Amino acid sequence: MKKTAILLMAHGSRIPEANDAVQEIAAMVRTMTGYEIVEVSFREMHLPNIQQGIDACVKQGAERVLLMPYFLFIGAHVQEDLPEEMAQARERYPKVEFAMGNHLGVHRKLAEVVVERIAEGLTTTGWH
Repeated sequence: MKKTAILLMAHGSRIPEANDAVQEIAAMVRTMTGYEIVEVSFREMHLPNIQQGIDACVKQGAERVLLMPYFLFIGAHVQEDLPEEMAQARERYPKVEFAMGNHLGVHRKLAEVVVERIAEGLTTTGWH
């Protein structure tokens, strides 16, 4: 079986704590999936950039890399920029398989998180 890596691709922020949150998600994904290689990369404003994230996966022996957009909405990054990043990766590593997962989008579990945050907000304000 080919060694598979997961690369979470986030937007990136000038605020370091915002970028740290993606690292926490990656650690959870690693634990939940059992994949040995789960890396994080950023489209803008923070390193590692996406190509550096791909490099990290390949250096760890990945023969397949699933690029996972950690983006809520389908915008220019998801529709145009991330596919371009994957095309570059395929040129740079022709012997490695690359595929792109779906962005977060609309999902019942995201709605459940929103409902949980609403309950927290109502409790904090004393409105509940």
